[in-house]
Amino acid sequence: MMVVAEHFEKIYKKAPQRVAFTPYRICPIGAHSDHQLGKITGIAINKGIHIAYGPKENGVIEIQSLQFEKRAQWHVQATPAQKQGDWADHLRGATIALDERYPLRRGLCAVINGELPIGGLSSSAAVIITFLSALCAINGITLSPTELITISQEAENKYVGVSCGKLDQSCEVYCKKNHLLYMDLKDDTYELIPQSPDMKPYKIAVFFSGIERSLAGSAFNMRVDECRSAAYALKAYAGLDYGKFEETNLRDVPYEVYQKYKDKLPDNWRKRAEHWYTEFFRVQQGAEAWRRGDIEEFGRLSFESGLSSIENWETGSPELKTLYEIMTRTKGIYGGRFSGAGFKGCCMALIDPEYEDSIVENVTKEYLKVFPELEGKYSYHICESADGINLV
Repeated sequence: MMVVAEHFEKIYKKAPQRVAFTPYRICPIGAHSDHQLGKITGIAINKGIHIAYGPKENGVIEIQSLQFEKRAQWHVQATPAQKQGDWADHLRGATIALDERYPLRRGLCAVINGELPIGGLSSSAAVIITFLSALCAINGITLSPTELITISQEAENKYVGVSCGKLDQSCEVYCKKNHLLYMDLKDDTYELIPQSPDMKPYKIAVFFSGIERSLAGSAFNMRVDECRSAAYALKAYAGLDYGKFEETNLRDVPYEVYQKYKDKLPDNWRKRAEHWYTEFFRVQQGAEAWRRGDIEEFGRLSFESGLSSIENWETGSPELKTLYEIMTRTKGIYGGRFSGAGFKGCCMALIDPEYEDSIVENVTKEYLKVFPELEGKYSYHICESADGINLV
């Protein structure tokens, strides 16, 4: 937190009005599911995005990220209608989405900083939510959690062009320390399941592959379209009503219909649907395992989720697959998977703290043996669960 405040003072020769924080999140089970209105699990972690900011009465937004050289600038009433192709596009999209609901008058000057390398921990959603919380505070706007989630998702969907669901935003808003977020994206109902007193201790390890890549430029959107295509075809085979393609979701298609007609689907579509349905059941089983304090079973399901992401969702760079495979054979890791879309970034693992040192040593040694050129880029981070953003 002090880092952003110091940079702010250096640039603007005054103290920031406020410093705020939004956590990153992990999704142990429920990946690639939210955009088809599935169920998810989530845990916020004690690393994330910090922002130091103050008001600009002339309506100009001026923001500097410590991860990127170029400072971004625009006016709240004249945000570029098309994305500009830089790191601040997420924030321009958020400005437009917020201004459509609550006309903005004041701008802000800000310094923003991400604690971990970019990729796989919902950094884009965390940046948007952090920025929105600041812009709202400056303009005297109080958003409900639902509004904050919706506006954040809209910025990514409509402006940046990433067909994400609400998983990331929901985790960062609703999560609570030592609880598991269990959420149904069909109706946005959620439960915070407390950590059982019988549960073995755990920490969250994040292993960064050293590979960073843009989500919008990846195959992410194609996978979403393949799911919709599968749902559309299954509805047609079963004689179910179907409307617009972009509003079609696998959640609309009963599992029995999928079982009956799955062999008629093109192979890619069938694999995407297979992941989605099996992940739906894994989330339900995982929530119950967490409820009874069975971290081993919860971890096993997370590993199973990771395998389905490789085999059925067909994501994962060679680096991420290698990390995943190393994790599966490392003593003391309950479970884990790719974190995020699986095209870049990192793997997350739930670990037994007793084995922390040997886990870090083994994963690092084994990974760099395969990818020695990534030494200095690869990194590991041990985290704990945390509360979501404080909207007060």
